Amino acid sequence: MNLYDLIVRNATLVTATGVSKADLAIADGCIIAIEPELAGTSNEEINAEGLYVLPGVIDAHVHFNEPGRTNWEGFATGTRALAAGGTTMFFDMPLNAHPPTLDAASFELKLAAAQASSLVDFALWGGLVPGNVAKMEELAACGVIGFKAFMSKSGTDDFVAVDDLTLYEGMREAARLGKIVAVHAENEQITSHLARRALEQGRSGIRDYLASRPLIAELEAVARAILFAAETGCALHIVHISSGRGVSLVTEARARGVDVSCETCPHYLVLTEADAEELGAVAKCAPPLRAQQEQEALWQQLFAGNVHMITSDHSPAPTSMKTDSNFFHVWGGISGCQSLLQLLLTDGYERRQLPLPMIAALTAENVARRFGLFPRKGHLAVGADADIVLVDLASQRMLEAADLCYRHQHSPYVGKMLRGRVVRTLVRGTTVFVDGKFISRSYSNGAQFVRSQ
Repeated sequence: MNLYDLIVRNATLVTATGVSKADLAIADGCIIAIEPELAGTSNEEINAEGLYVLPGVIDAHVHFNEPGRTNWEGFATGTRALAAGGTTMFFDMPLNAHPPTLDAASFELKLAAAQASSLVDFALWGGLVPGNVAKMEELAACGVIGFKAFMSKSGTDDFVAVDDLTLYEGMREAARLGKIVAVHAENEQITSHLARRALEQGRSGIRDYLASRPLIAELEAVARAILFAAETGCALHIVHISSGRGVSLVTEARARGVDVSCETCPHYLVLTEADAEELGAVAKCAPPLRAQQEQEALWQQLFAGNVHMITSDHSPAPTSMKTDSNFFHVWGGISGCQSLLQLLLTDGYERRQLPLPMIAALTAENVARRFGLFPRKGHLAVGADADIVLVDLASQRMLEAADLCYRHQHSPYVGKMLRGRVVRTLVRGTTVFVDGKFISRSYSNGAQFVRSQ
C-alpha cells in the first residue's frame, strides 16, 4: 500500500477543464495521484469535504518594493497577504525597489531579499529602460521571467520610461534571448500634456486626473507595442489592460500571428470611475478606472476567452503617499493582491456566473503556460507541484482593514462583501496558511525562485 506525505480527501477539484470529486495525494512536494477514494496511507490527511480545491493563484504582477523601499511593502508582508488570498507564486516587478532590477548586481540584491522573507514561490522580472539594453543578456542568464518596460512615466525617477528606439531595440534583443517583454501601455505625450494643462488651469481633482489619461492613450500605445513586436518577432505581454477595446487590439493581432497576450486586474472588473470619485486615493491607478460601459466591454472580452490572465498589479505605498489635496500627486497604485481570488469568486462566479474552471485558467494555468512554467506549475495534475488552495465557497464576509496582511492596511475593497473564504494554502505540499494563521517555513522547504523553462 502506498505511503504518501499528505492526502486531501473528499475534495471538489477545480481545473481549467472541469470540476470533479476526488482525493489528491502528495509526496516530495508534487501531486502523485488523483483518484476517487484513493487507496493508501499518509503522514497527514486533510478532509476537504464541502471545500473546493483550486490550483494556487500565480500572480504575475506585483510590486513588493524590496530592497530599498520596504517601508512601502516588502516580501515578508506582501507574501503573507498572497498566502492568505490563495496565491502560491508571484512575479515581482523590477521597479519601485531601489535599485530597480536593471542588471545582474541589482537582480542578486532582490533575489537575496526574496529568499530571506518570501512565504511562497516566486519569479522576478527584469527591467527595460534607456541605457540597459546591453544588460538584458546578463539578466536573462540570471533567470528573469521577462523584461518590463513603461511607455509612460513609471512614478519613480529611477525607472525611466522607454523611448521608441529603446523599446524597439529592447524587443529585438528579447527576441534573440527568447524572453517576453511586458509593457505598461499608455502614450506619454498624451497623458503628460493633458496633466500639465489641467494643473496650469488649477484643476487637480479626481475627475481631472481621470480625464488626463483617456482611453485613446492606452489604445495608441497598445497598437504601437504590437507593431514593434510584429516587426522584431518578440513575445509581447500587455499588462493591466483596462478596456474591451484594448483587448480587441490584442485579439486582432493574435489572429495575424503576432505573439501577444494581455492581462487585466480585478480593479478594472470590479470598480469604475464613479468608484474612484467615491473612494478617492485608495482607488487611484494607471491606467485609471474606466466608465461602466468600458467595464462591461471588458467583461465581454473576458467571457469570450480573449483576456489571458488576471493579476493584481499590487502597488502599495504608505498612507502618507495616498494623501494629498492635489490628486495628481497621490501615489497611483492599488493594494489588492490578497483579494484577487475572492473578487473573482464574488463579482465573477457569484454575480456573473463566470465558471470556476475559467477562474482556474485565468489565475493559474494560463499564466504558467504563457511564461514557460507549465506543466510544473499552474494546474492540478499528477507530476505538478502541489500548489493548491482550499476554499469554502459557501462562506462570505465583509472585508475589514484588520483582515489585510499588507504593511499598510488600506485597499479599495475594504467594506466589500467577499465570497469564498480561503481555508488553507499549500506551496509544494507544505501548508503556509490555514484557518487565518501562517505557518513559518524552514530553510529546507522554503520559498523557491522559479526560472522559466
